[in-house]
Amino acid sequence: MSLVNVTDLTVEFGSLRAVDGLSFTLEQGAALALVGESGSGKSTVAAALLGLHRGTGARVAGSVEVAGTDVGAASEDELRRLRGAKAAMVFQDPLSSLDPYYAIGDQIAEVYRVHTRASRRAARARAVEVLDRVGIPDAVRRSRSRPHEFSGGMRQRALIAMALSCEPDLLIADEPTTALDVTVQAQILDLLHTLREETGMGLLLVTHDVGVAAESVDDVLVMRHGRAVERGRVGAVLAAPSEAYTRELLDAVPRVDAPRARTQASLASSGSLASSGSGAAGSAEVVVEAVGLRREFGRGKRAFAAVDDVSLTIRRGETLGIVGESGSGKTTLGRMLVGLLEPTAGEVRHDGHARLGVNPAVQMVFQDPVSSLNPRRTVGESIADPLRARGERDEARIRGRVRDLLERVGLEAAHHDRYPHEFSGGQRQRVGIARALAADPRVIVCDEPVSALDVTTQAQVVALLGELQRELGLALVFVAHDLAVVRQVSDRVAVMRRGRIVESGPADEVYDTPRDPYTRQLLAAVPALDPEAATRRRTARREPAAT
Repeated sequence: MSLVNVTDLTVEFGSLRAVDGLSFTLEQGAALALVGESGSGKSTVAAALLGLHRGTGARVAGSVEVAGTDVGAASEDELRRLRGAKAAMVFQDPLSSLDPYYAIGDQIAEVYRVHTRASRRAARARAVEVLDRVGIPDAVRRSRSRPHEFSGGMRQRALIAMALSCEPDLLIADEPTTALDVTVQAQILDLLHTLREETGMGLLLVTHDVGVAAESVDDVLVMRHGRAVERGRVGAVLAAPSEAYTRELLDAVPRVDAPRARTQASLASSGSLASSGSGAAGSAEVVVEAVGLRREFGRGKRAFAAVDDVSLTIRRGETLGIVGESGSGKTTLGRMLVGLLEPTAGEVRHDGHARLGVNPAVQMVFQDPVSSLNPRRTVGESIADPLRARGERDEARIRGRVRDLLERVGLEAAHHDRYPHEFSGGQRQRVGIARALAADPRVIVCDEPVSALDVTTQAQVVALLGELQRELGLALVFVAHDLAVVRQVSDRVAVMRRGRIVESGPADEVYDTPRDPYTRQLLAAVPALDPEAATRRRTARREPAAT
């Protein structure tokens, strides 16, 4: 009997059919990826495997069997025994899955006790054991830490440890690496692969990142509008997709190994940011210059420099990409360029003059438009804020300008009075771009603007920024941990590590002939679309740890 057997699954929310007649199986020890854009129904399927739609008002039809349990017919007690003991789930955002008030070890121990009725001492020992198993250093001590004391990658490892505590037959991982930088992402994918080898558990991976699927699974099922579009061995599907939609998904994936000149040519019709060319940009005027920037946080012995002696220039019409792992100082540097943070030392010069505080000529597009837009105000009111801040008082003119901006970023004027929750992730990011444009900036700093978006929406937002750059002569600073996207969009690239720029130069030079070992390490961690290449690189990443 298959570990997972889904037959004609349909899930409806009101008039919306999120999953439409989906069928698939997963064998013990195998790994299957559900791949598709946001809204394709992937996460809805994952939730259905654990009966999480029960009591939500969703209408579920069809048959779902997991580890011998008929999920639709199971009682509440049977579902509780299934969840955690036989099948466990790792969610995208570990902060929302972990209780901020309790130590990590206590939370894992509680899950273990619920399913095994073990003693507190045994459960505590089990928590330390699984934390050690997923690579948390000094597991005894760190088990007493709370979630905020862990990095993003460590929190995700802690969630995986919690899922493993009862030795489930099936692990469901819902976008487990979306918010992680490339090296941490590679570590988590390697961990999942190793755990599968050691335990024989099955893996259902939910992801919009085709590269992550290539790194992690045996088979892939491509979904669109709740239906299965294509299924097969991951190597065969990625090498020669039979369906047009699968080819569109693959075409939208930015390639870290594609020379920038070729990328420009292939994306010219969609409006690549990489449009000015480093030669043209090199002769343009300098609009923003950072000189010896340093930013410290904390005091006394606990003080540390998030940015340490960074100097760079940004020229009119060019895109400067800034890459590095989480904690490298990228976002802190971007906020100093905008004026949201004051440097501890050094200065930011605008048009040759040093300036402190926010300059309307330099605006920012944030990573998470949900948290940067007020949920209680319409998007039109949020976009109008920069207009009012610079003294505009004519409400008719303000409303007209906001409508123009909405249309310029590909939305409708009628969207003025809608609230953020009424938009998709890509649409909310367009709202953020419109708000940045309202101040008529010369420079826009984009802080991870596409990291949470699927590849097709990501391509659309990148294309929009490129169009705006060409029309308005904007300079862009593109801060991201996705090296493939940065290569696609950038004229020049600066690589940051521990607050310093370790390498910089024209994009093709940095990517094709990296000088610094850290840059080479970052590039080696980028997911490969070829499963065989992914296997070779995973083996290579293991070798240093074994010696």
